[in-house]
Amino acid sequence: MAAFMMLPPRPRKDRVFRGTISHLTNLNDDELRRRYRFGKDSIAYLCNLLQDRLSRPTNKATALTVEQQVCIALRFYASGSFLQVIGDTLGYDKGTVSRVVSDVTDALIDIKDDFVSWPTDVDSINRIKCGFYRQCNFPNVLGCIDCTHVRIQAPSDDEPSYVNRKGYHSINVQAVCDFEGRFTNIFANWPGSTHDSHIFNTSTLSNYLQTNHRGLIDGVILGDSGYAFRPFLLTPYAYPIERHQQRFNGFHASTRSVIERTFGILKRRFHVLHSEVRMKPEKVCRIFGACAVLHNIALSRNEPLVNDDGAGVRLDQPVQVPAFVGVQDGRNTREHVARVFLSN
Repeated sequence: MAAFMMLPPRPRKDRVFRGTISHLTNLNDDELRRRYRFGKDSIAYLCNLLQDRLSRPTNKATALTVEQQVCIALRFYASGSFLQVIGDTLGYDKGTVSRVVSDVTDALIDIKDDFVSWPTDVDSINRIKCGFYRQCNFPNVLGCIDCTHVRIQAPSDDEPSYVNRKGYHSINVQAVCDFEGRFTNIFANWPGSTHDSHIFNTSTLSNYLQTNHRGLIDGVILGDSGYAFRPFLLTPYAYPIERHQQRFNGFHASTRSVIERTFGILKRRFHVLHSEVRMKPEKVCRIFGACAVLHNIALSRNEPLVNDDGAGVRLDQPVQVPAFVGVQDGRNTREHVARVFLSN
């Protein structure tokens, strides 16, 4: 009878619970901001804000604390690295990082309306109108609108619709910001091939403005030439010939540039939106929303990223706008603003 060689049993690998060291006690604020985009006090603020949503209902000593979960997610948003790289860097398993990023993203989306909201009260509306007028001399502006593309990995479902005009896969995200670069509306729901104007037409913001906008006195938003004329959405003249039309386009461009700068700051702060996100499109949309919430929180807490350019000026009353009694459509509203305010 042949003898069988018995292999020695494979030694059992001990379970190792890593990532138990708090970086908040070992790094100063500058080092924390380079890694997480927030200082120690702001990270503590985020932990307190998300405490009820991220607390684990367990007494296990190895359960992740709220602080650990927040730091893992912030590191992912800030770096845009692979989940495996984040896990190896901070000392966690890839699956743990994936679950934590999903949990923190969901928690931030839950509180989105507290930090990203359209102005509806008189004080907020007047503050935004005054801010835009003080900076750019453009009256009655409530916000600037544009879309930005977030690169994604080619999805398995409906792949062609995600190829944008530049030839790569993306989602097309609509956003409106105020004069400080604070987001007041986010609509992340469309693949990269969708036109900006169509996204706006199907948005809740468009429906709200169509229902509640009473005319120029209620304020307008500024968009580029890709959008259609609306009483509440002013676009530049396609062929400016007269002087007041040329001046209107100049003021329009300088005012609307705030949304382009804001997208740049957002993607500089959170590199996950600047690199190819290897997740399903619907998860990428939620990550964008979470990063928008964090962006607004960073502004409210004065987290440094760019040099102070004087934004944040407060005025009590907006510039007085004469009543516009003409036809309340986009073309006539634009002509009224150009002739009355920007022709001198």
